[in-house]
Amino acid sequence: MVSCEIPASVCMKERYLKLVRKSYRLLRHKRLRHRPWWQFITKPLFDRQLWKPCRDTVASGLAIGFFFSMILVLPLQMIFASILAMRFRMNVPFAIFGCWVSNVFTNLPIGLVQVKMGDWMRETLGIRVPGFEGVQISFMKVDFNAASFLLGMIASGVLLALIAYPIVHLFALILPHHLPVIRRVKLSKEDLG
Repeated sequence: MVSCEIPASVCMKERYLKLVRKSYRLLRHKRLRHRPWWQFITKPLFDRQLWKPCRDTVASGLAIGFFFSMILVLPLQMIFASILAMRFRMNVPFAIFGCWVSNVFTNLPIGLVQVKMGDWMRETLGIRVPGFEGVQISFMKVDFNAASFLLGMIASGVLLALIAYPIVHLFALILPHHLPVIRRVKLSKEDLG
């Protein structure tokens, strides 16, 4: 393996920029770019502020991705996370990256932990989930209550989303050159003309 004599921060930045450029090219494919419905969907994506990694947008984008990664019954989690990230002007690639927490290998353990967390919240804290109390689900010879699963799913999503903020800010504090603080300058009416 050949070692890179370029600093790690430069290598990471080059890889990130390569990923962004490749995504841009795929989204602006010549067969799709002239269609009005595709322009409506992709126009907000081409705002460069949604793709630049800064501390606050990365933390928010990762929180959105982590929340949707815990919603195991929702297919196409990355699409919902990217739409929400675009709507609230957060970092889209990190929102998509956050959804990769749940995958084929981690869905079963995450689901079991969510059921246990939901059982604990229902028994200890006395939280009720109307409409799902008597519904039993059987999966791979394991029976569990749908109310526990639903409650654990939402609670774990919120908990993981809240954990994303300190993780990103601690990372930015330890390695400030990787996630800079980009301040948006608001122009006054006098500056505009």
